Amino acid sequence: MAAAPVWSVDPRTGKQREQVAVEATAQEVDAAVRAAHEARGSLADRAVRAAFLRSAAEELQAAKDGLVETADAETALGPVRLTGELARTCYQLRAFADIVDEGAFLDVVINHPDDTATPPIPDLRRYKVPLGVVAVYSASNFPFAFSVAGGDTASALAAGCPVVVKAHPDHPALSEYVAKVLRRAAARHDIPDGVLGLVHGFEAGIELIKHPLVAAAGFTGSVRGGRALFDAAAARPVPIPFHGELGSLNPVVVTEAAAAERADAIGAGLAGSMTLGVGQFCVKPGLVLAPSGAAGDALLKSLTDAVSDTDAGVLLDHRMRDNFVAGVAERAQLPDVDSPVTPGAGGEHTVSAGFLTVPASRLAEEGEHDLLLEECFGPVTVVARYEDEAEVKAVLSRLPGNLTATVQLSEEEAAGQGQGAELLQELTPLAGRVLVNGWPTGVAVAPAQHHGGPYPATTSTSTSVGGTAIERWLRPVVYQSAPEALLPAELRDENSLGLPRRFNGRLER
Repeated sequence: MAAAPVWSVDPRTGKQREQVAVEATAQEVDAAVRAAHEARGSLADRAVRAAFLRSAAEELQAAKDGLVETADAETALGPVRLTGELARTCYQLRAFADIVDEGAFLDVVINHPDDTATPPIPDLRRYKVPLGVVAVYSASNFPFAFSVAGGDTASALAAGCPVVVKAHPDHPALSEYVAKVLRRAAARHDIPDGVLGLVHGFEAGIELIKHPLVAAAGFTGSVRGGRALFDAAAARPVPIPFHGELGSLNPVVVTEAAAAERADAIGAGLAGSMTLGVGQFCVKPGLVLAPSGAAGDALLKSLTDAVSDTDAGVLLDHRMRDNFVAGVAERAQLPDVDSPVTPGAGGEHTVSAGFLTVPASRLAEEGEHDLLLEECFGPVTVVARYEDEAEVKAVLSRLPGNLTATVQLSEEEAAGQGQGAELLQELTPLAGRVLVNGWPTGVAVAPAQHHGGPYPATTSTSTSVGGTAIERWLRPVVYQSAPEALLPAELRDENSLGLPRRFNGRLER
């Protein structure tokens, strides 16, 4: 494949800023993967891994000013947003260091022999080991938290897996900068540079997923791109796990009682959520089921006022801008679709926020309005006005899998009176995170977090945010009747490492 130049581009003007690198050749991808494979041993010691992750957070924080400036020049997301995202990224690295120290992720289980059981139980000792080299495909909309030093990389390194990152073309200079910082952190612990590889280019991404030494992959991006890589991962001579986050509509149901109780607050909250980050969040609410009648009218007035006051913004690149402008125009032309606030081009390089309305009955059956059930990346949402609960259920029954689903309830409904519990049951099969009286934008990095959902939201049942994200890069192995002298320290009776484990059926902490 040709080694084309890789340019940093200013999304505010669409102009090239500087040449950052060249697209990786097949030979360069191979070299990066092999270097990562050779670096596996440097991550074998859990103490070293944890220290590396903490050093990575320290080095990123120390380079904050330069990193934020570089990120803003390539993404136009603004210093405030980017500073917060970098802080989240550093917190995530430290959180995984704590998980590595604790060791519970190893899931150690030891059973001594029991000849009285039926059938007899031999000596069995089980824990989890790293898969090997992980390919990480960076996201466009989170240049820190879902990119070179993001959650996929942090969790893979925590699991003991070296990483090769395919840089996103929207922020190549930042990708190089972050990789340099992480390698500096690695050097503090005598970990070779190869533990974190970085390649640029579309063809390089294809070569990466096909490489026989790549053991798993993590992806955040479009349905089209993610599905192509997912299929390639499955079509390999030796298929590998592919953990992809592809797309999500993130439906919201507003009950009539909730709209009657607090229409202004719901309208303002929806506007803030759908326009946050110029609508470039994977958990942006893209479809809202709101009641017809006076309560729904009041909600729409509040939404109209709030969205009308939202300034035009810059999307991450001009391709996304063109797709947004074309997408909202195509949707607005459908029968019975209105635009109380028209979304679209806000200027030569910007877009204006807006929303569309449609009778929910148009979405209850298959037809041309199915386009409204597809994600439109940018500051727009679709408000479907329903007449009764039957229409709500009919629309929900047609939705694909999502990252989130939200219900706005009245005080009485939230207290267990009315349809609140029933709506939660309707929404649970649709999403990995179900919210009550909140908004989905904002994914907390916490042990109980789950950021995933039924296809096409994600291609697996795993999460890409939170402590359990580490599980994606591990596999269990059992040693049977192995002499203690041959066992890894994690599986010996003495438990010199002080690991939480299940020992002969009893949980030890």
